[in-house]
Parts: sequence; C-alpha cells; structure tokens
Amino acid sequence: MTISSDPKQVTQICFDRINIPDQHKLSVARENGAYEFLPTVLKEFDSAKIINEVKTSGIRGRGGAGFPTGLKWSFVPRNTGKPTYLLCNADEGEPGTFKDRDIMRFDPHLLIEGMIMAGFALGVRDAYIYIRGEFLHEANVLNAAIKEAYDANLLGENILGTDYSMNLTVHRGAGAYVCGEETALIESLEGKPGRPRFKPPFPAVEGFYRCPTVVNNVETLATVPAILKFGGEWHASIGIPNNTGCKIFSVSGHVNKPGNYEVPMGTSLKTLIEDYCGGLQHGTVPKVIIPGGSSTPWLTAEHYDTPLTYDDLMKAGSFLGSGAIIVMDETADLVAVTRRLAHFYAHESCGQCTPCREGTGWLERVMKRVEHGKGRGDDVKVLKEASEHMAGRTICALAEGAAAPVLSLLKFFPEDVKGRLAESAE
Repeated sequence: MTISSDPKQVTQICFDRINIPDQHKLSVARENGAYEFLPTVLKEFDSAKIINEVKTSGIRGRGGAGFPTGLKWSFVPRNTGKPTYLLCNADEGEPGTFKDRDIMRFDPHLLIEGMIMAGFALGVRDAYIYIRGEFLHEANVLNAAIKEAYDANLLGENILGTDYSMNLTVHRGAGAYVCGEETALIESLEGKPGRPRFKPPFPAVEGFYRCPTVVNNVETLATVPAILKFGGEWHASIGIPNNTGCKIFSVSGHVNKPGNYEVPMGTSLKTLIEDYCGGLQHGTVPKVIIPGGSSTPWLTAEHYDTPLTYDDLMKAGSFLGSGAIIVMDETADLVAVTRRLAHFYAHESCGQCTPCREGTGWLERVMKRVEHGKGRGDDVKVLKEASEHMAGRTICALAEGAAAPVLSLLKFFPEDVKGRLAESAE
C-alpha cells in the first residue's frame, strides 16, 4: 500500500492502487501491499481493538445513510448462540452512482481484505457480497479473486495459520433497486422477494436468517485495511471533524470530465467540479446539482461553494447520500428529467406500501402529461400534495426518493412546470 502515513499527504484511500495494471490479480495486488497487514491484525489485534480503531477513525457509512461504522459494529450482540453474518452491500443501483463498481473490478482484493478484517472483528464465519445483478463482469472478477484468496489460505479454514476461519460468497441480485436497502437485501439473500422489513429489530440484532448481521457498503469495507494499518487517529485527521477520511464521488452530467474522483471530505462542490471535472460544458455555474444520487433533493447555483460533508449538505437542504453528483447546466429540460426519474421510481417500487405503490404511479402519470404540454390547471397542486403524502409514510425511503425530484422542481423552478400548463389551463 502506497498510502502515506502522513494524513496531510493523503488524497486517496480506496483508489490508491486502482490504476495499476492487473491489480485485480492476487500476485500483483500483493506486490502493491494487499494483505500485507492482515497477519498482524489476525495475530495481534482482538475484536475490541479493531472496533475501537474504527470508532476512532470516525468513518461513516459510504453507502448513503452515513451512520458511524464503528458504532454499528458495536451494536452486534455477542454470545447469542447464533452465528453472526457480514453482508457487503454491492447492489449499486442508485442512479448516478458507479463508484463501488470500480473498486470491485479493478481492486477486488482490497474489498476482500477489508471483509476479512471486519469479519474477524465481528466473529463472522460466513460472509456474503450481494452484488447488483447487472454487474456480471464485476461478479466474475470478484469470484476469480476469491478463488485466488482461498488458494492462498487468505479465506477458508485457519486463515494464515491462525484460529480464524471465514467463507466468502458472491450472490448476484436480480436487478431490483429496492434491494439496496439493507433489509430488502437480506430478504432477497434469503431467497424471498426483495421487500424492506419493519425496523426495529435492526439487522445488527436480527438480520440474515434472524441472526446478528452487519451490512456495510463496498467503499466502507474497502477503507478498513488502511484504518487498521495506520490507525483510527490517522483516518480522523483526514477531512474535517465528524466528516473524516476520503470519499469517492461519481460525477456525471454536464461536466467536461465525468467520472469517479476520490477526495478528502470537506472538498467543495465547486472545487470538485472545476478542478477535477474540468468545469461545465456550458456556462460557469450549474443550474442544478443533485449531490447524493437521484433520490436526494436538488441544490442550485447558490450552493456551489458548499463543502462535501454530511453536515453541510444537510444544512443546504439535501444529503451526501451515495456521493453521486449529477450536474445540469442551462441546457437541461428539468421537467423531462423529473419525468424520467418519476418513471424510474414507479418501476422500482416493490409495491409493499400503498403511498409508494400508488404515489409513484401518480407522479409518473402527471409528470408525463406535463412534459408533453397536456398538463391540467391543478397539476402543480396534485404533484405537491402527492409528494408530501408519500414522504415518511413507508417502510423504506424509496417513496421519499421518488418525491425529492418533484418537490425540488416545484420549489426551485415552478415556472418550468407552469409553462407547460399554460395552454391547457386556459
């Protein structure tokens, strides 16, 4: 691992080795530091020390919710008589998000090493990577890397001659967006329809097969090896307090260089877009920025200098989410964008909750007629009321994600909608 022990010099953690040719192969990965610190962890660390280091690091879940990882691990009950499971959420279905895919296809051993360390801390015997069904190539790369790890005694029985044993299995999903929600993922992994569960009980207490379960995102687990090698305080010194470490942002839309960029937490939107992504294709300031995937509320030009942290984006009225930043300039048809997103959420609703099942369909139908200039005079009211009645009234957050683009459009660009109603409203 070439990451500097000086936190002031660190700009990348998960992507540190991603551009090395053949890094997905075990021989190359080991030449570049993979599994280098694993023997030390398995022989000299114990569960309490690992969890304490992860707590000290301040890392928060990189999948969207931003819950402190060390705290989540500490919730897992011990001595229950049941097995404890570790599940890696690789069901990267949030529109605009494509960061975990790069880790899995270019540096899979980083993820595997992180899962072994996390599994050791939690007393896990069987771990699973639940990968998005469309990621066939990535699943094949992971399975090949896992086979190499088994052959090298990095997985399986008595890893590296220690008393710790862990099995790791890749499970491909069936293309359901809702399985990115951890309890729906668990239901699917159990062989049932992917529908979210009521919480509590939370997965840490009663998850996979009603046993203690930890669900972590790919990026979160891939950060663990560096945290344990350099220490929790090292990681906490990167970024800013309560928003520590580096974060991968998937930037798409009207920028000159879309792609994945890993930067220290606290980097501003403007710096990321202008210095890393080469600025906008048209104009100098974005019209709309969706900061954390399509399910997060929109930001506008006035938020261009906002630091990329959980706290600052919440103050601005949105969320960091998965770190998928969708940038739109003046050329964007925001009504058409909203209609497309409404179609996505209507298609992906699992149908379990009435407000989501019915509400997403209503939003799509109304937005479709508005887009085509056939809107009715009361459509603005219908869209607003339907969106507001969906939020907070369902088991999972899909309904809120569906409502966010519509409410953002009505809040910031009401004239764009009213302009499509003018003719039919007369």
